[in-house]
Amino acid sequence: MRKKKYKGRCEKRIIEKCNGVCRTYDAVQYSYADILQKMDDIVEIRCNVPLNDTDYSSDFVCTKSDGDIMVRECIFRKLLSRPTTADLLDMSRDYWLSRGVTDWGIVIDEQV
Repeated sequence: MRKKKYKGRCEKRIIEKCNGVCRTYDAVQYSYADILQKMDDIVEIRCNVPLNDTDYSSDFVCTKSDGDIMVRECIFRKLLSRPTTADLLDMSRDYWLSRGVTDWGIVIDEQV
């Protein structure tokens, strides 16, 4: 999850299941985009989807082959203990739950 007008480093690439250019802003997002691309039950990937009425966006909103929506937020492990991070993740989860999405989760980098 990040601000809509995030000004950090961005890697742009074409992913088959993503309409348009997929923009990733960190290593966790980049790696998870590859994982989503390989998953057979994912038919469409949308990156950095804006949350209405907020200044933030969700990292990945995916459509599964059965029509269900899956939302994933990417976060570095070292940032999980920050109160702001928890508040933003709660905001995202509540936003998607209010829209009927029950498959919401977070993706964390590997522990070293």
